[in-house]
Amino acid sequence: MKNIIKSTLLLCCSICLLAACDDDRDSNPVLQKPTRFVLNTPALAANATYDLANSSSILFTCSQPDYGFPIATIYKMQIATKEDMSDATELSASYTNTRMNVDAAEMASTLTNMELAAGKTEADFPMNNLAVYVRARAYVVNTNGDAIEGTEILSNVVKLNSVRLLFSLPPVTTPDDIYIVGSFNNWDWNSCLQMAPVYGSPNKFWHLVYIDGTGIKFNTAKAWDGGQVDYTKLHSVGGELADQIKDGGGNDHNITSSNPGWYLMIITTSVAGRDIVYDVEFNKPNVYLIGPVSPSGTWTEGEESALFSVPATPDGQFVSPAFSASVPGGDGDGIRAYVLIDAGNWWHSEFMVFENKIKYRGTGGDQARIEGAKGQKLYLNFTKDTGEIK
Repeated sequence: MKNIIKSTLLLCCSICLLAACDDDRDSNPVLQKPTRFVLNTPALAANATYDLANSSSILFTCSQPDYGFPIATIYKMQIATKEDMSDATELSASYTNTRMNVDAAEMASTLTNMELAAGKTEADFPMNNLAVYVRARAYVVNTNGDAIEGTEILSNVVKLNSVRLLFSLPPVTTPDDIYIVGSFNNWDWNSCLQMAPVYGSPNKFWHLVYIDGTGIKFNTAKAWDGGQVDYTKLHSVGGELADQIKDGGGNDHNITSSNPGWYLMIITTSVAGRDIVYDVEFNKPNVYLIGPVSPSGTWTEGEESALFSVPATPDGQFVSPAFSASVPGGDGDGIRAYVLIDAGNWWHSEFMVFENKIKYRGTGGDQARIEGAKGQKLYLNFTKDTGEIK
């Protein structure tokens, strides 16, 4: 009898357990591909003008897509100037709820870029009564932050009938820095050359660079970020050796040379509309001594006897004539070296070696004086920007 009771109780427990498991399976939610996602039309969209310059944000609301159950969702906003959204651009902000305060400043700058891409100019602004089309994109992400396949959906399109748009991009200015990369350093931005600004001309830069048939590029950043300048992006090519500089062709269009060797490269920058213009000169790689250590011991600019020898390889050294006199450095006279860019102003492009590193005067003040002894020479490696006096 006891065994019968035990067996009956065990059977009842098993039935209850199986029933509980079936209930769990029945209530386990299943993520489904959404088919409906509604972006609500703002109350002011039809009759009011949205003045983006005098607004901090524009509020949009939406329903959650029908994923089958409530789930954390990411929302992004897209704007366009065409009703079919063929020019849609997605804004950077992400939202985790159905109330989305869209940053008016980002919206204005994005629309400005879109209008410029469509052929408008700064003179066409401000734009009044501009129709802007908006939609939302929703998706669910996994624990890695990646969108889960099948969860992405676009909302309906909402029209803002009247938007006032000022020209909303910062002014374009000439760059503060320019960097050169090329075959001379295996195209490595970590060892690129930083061009020196010319004193009194912050929009003009120079450096000595070895250019061969593989060539160089330059950029305002130390990166392959799409801003690098190739031959096709040069506004003009001039200088004494301009006829040796070529378009390397192919997909890269590198700035190359038909006569591999050293060049004094001078870039003058300017602004035309929203573009930075690069006018580039390629001159002889003349480096000079001047002052008491020069062969004449004078301050004669462009003295031929004061020229450095020019190496035949990218890792070679420029070597000065032997110093004709000793100089004390410090508060007295020192070694002075330069390339000539502004005639009559050699010191606008001078430089000196400090602790075995070449330091360019650039737009800064007078450099400290470095001592030297009669008979010594100045050795310079312009690929590594290093030097020594010995």
